[in-house]
Amino acid sequence: MVNKRMDELEWLRNQLEVDGNDLLREMVRSFAQGLMSAEADVVCGARWGQQSPDRVNRRNGYRTRRWDTRVGPIELRIPKLRQGSYFPEWLLDAAYPL
Repeated sequence: MVNKRMDELEWLRNQLEVDGNDLLREMVRSFAQGLMSAEADVVCGARWGQQSPDRVNRRNGYRTRRWDTRVGPIELRIPKLRQGSYFPEWLLDAAYPL
């Protein structure tokens, strides 16, 4: 019997060989989005959609920003807040983009 299921590591290697920049770009974008979401949760005092007496702010959509990296430009969706503003400090400090 032939195993038709590809190992995850083998799949990743194949993706990197075919067009590694697309995969790496998506991985960087996904990681950056997750990090910004976690930071916005901390600023708001609760996770997105979560009821909490500790909540001090709410999200109010997103704004897009292009981030130039070594794997190509990435369109980021930066969370907006109802009160005040949020911009990831690590993105400001990105003197040497990924």
